[in-house]
Parts: sequence; C-alpha cells; structure tokens
Amino acid sequence: VQLQASGGGLVQAGGSLRLSCATSERTNNRYGIAWFRQAPGKEREFVTAFSRTGGYTYYAESVKGRFTISRDNAKNTVFLQMNTLKPEDTAVYYCAAGPVITSSTRNWRAYTYWGQGTLVTVSS
Repeated sequence: VQLQASGGGLVQAGGSLRLSCATSERTNNRYGIAWFRQAPGKEREFVTAFSRTGGYTYYAESVKGRFTISRDNAKNTVFLQMNTLKPEDTAVYYCAAGPVITSSTRNWRAYTYWGQGTLVTVSS
C-alpha cells in the first residue's frame, strides 16, 4: 500500500487545517489506518486512528475534541480535520496503515506502510 499525505502548512493558533492521506488501495476492512506526528527532537506520537474494520476511532488525549479523523472510501482517502490548533501541535504529520490489532493501535511500530509526512506549523 502506498500512502500520500498532504494539506500541511502554516496556520495561526486557533486556526484549522485539514490533512489528507490518499492510499493506493482500499484500507477499510483490511488495515488499521492512523495519523502520527513527530515534533523536532521528540519521539513519534500517536494522534488518531481508525480500527482495522473502520468501526472504531481512537484519539490521543491531547487532541480529543479538537481533531477528527474521517474517510471517503470511494476515494481511498482518510482525512484529519484539525481545529483550534495550538503551537504544540506543530510537527510533521504522517499517515500510516497496517494489519494492526486493537491493542497496538497507538504503537507506531505496528504499522507497516507510511506516507512521506506533511509539515504543520502553528504560530502563536
């Protein structure tokens, strides 16, 4: 599976961005698909994910209520809507997919396929 992330950019604190992750094949009912992020000098961090069946969503506490993961199965695309952005959301955002079991949803090492990353910069 090939993944291509896009939509990053520079935004002021309090603003919004929508990231897209286009996949080369269907992921619903095949792979868990997630967004991770990595800020300079920090470890890769889980943001949000769809379960392998697509029936469940998971969020990091730091983004719950502000970020929403969604998908358009007809277009093989997953979205990350980010609202009320904060400077601490600044990072490279990656989408990832893989045959992930539920207990490993938040573990980046469980994902097999990765997009190239898109930079989100939130200014204060």
